[in-house]
Amino acid sequence: MSRLQGKIAVITGASSGIGLATAQRFVAEGAYVFITGRRQAELDKAVALIGGNVTAVQGDVSNLDDLDRLYAVVQQQKGRIDVLVANSGVVEQKRLEDITPSHYDQTNDINARGLLFTVQKALPLFSNGGSIVLIGSIAAYMGFPNHSTYSATKAAVRSYARTWTAEFKDRGIRVNNISPGPVDTPIIDGQADTKEDADKLRDFFLSVIPLGRMGRADEIASAALFLASDESSFIAGIDLSVDGGMGAV
Repeated sequence: MSRLQGKIAVITGASSGIGLATAQRFVAEGAYVFITGRRQAELDKAVALIGGNVTAVQGDVSNLDDLDRLYAVVQQQKGRIDVLVANSGVVEQKRLEDITPSHYDQTNDINARGLLFTVQKALPLFSNGGSIVLIGSIAAYMGFPNHSTYSATKAAVRSYARTWTAEFKDRGIRVNNISPGPVDTPIIDGQADTKEDADKLRDFFLSVIPLGRMGRADEIASAALFLASDESSFIAGIDLSVDGGMGAV
């Protein structure tokens, strides 16, 4: 398959989970991919798994200097961007009474502010007719206890897709949002203090997903591939739920 043959893609938060699966899929479909992540050791493992046609640039999307450095590397090596997948995100469960300014700031800085500047700083390199894929969450429109900050940032991401679709119409850049449901990636373990608590969280998700299982990272990657490719050439501004029916019933 070669649905992204010759395309230059940037994927943030690609050292594991959805981002890594998307990078692997894009390369398999003919793209050259730049990936980012905060931990160099994990990035090195990701590069080894992807196997070729990939450049890793360590960085944190909440750090604007890191974003500038990322795009300087893209400019130097390839000179343009055709596809951007803004995937970096963080979730830490907190009840409203336990939310601190530092928790709020960290979640917002990565999920909402960092994503905005990830897209803004990519624009000078973007080809007319390119595709931007934002990774949101069904938490943007469903009520989950302990997710005040996370859900609010993902609602902002959904709003960005609408606003930027209108803003970029003269450049032909398509912006779309993917809202994954629960996906069995390391982010699940990161929300729990113990393995037992993580397993309880997985059991809860299994009880409320109509398809009876959690999603896989490669299933979100397939959705991102569709929105990145010409197969979705007349699709812009949408929210694509990939959630096993969880948000629909």
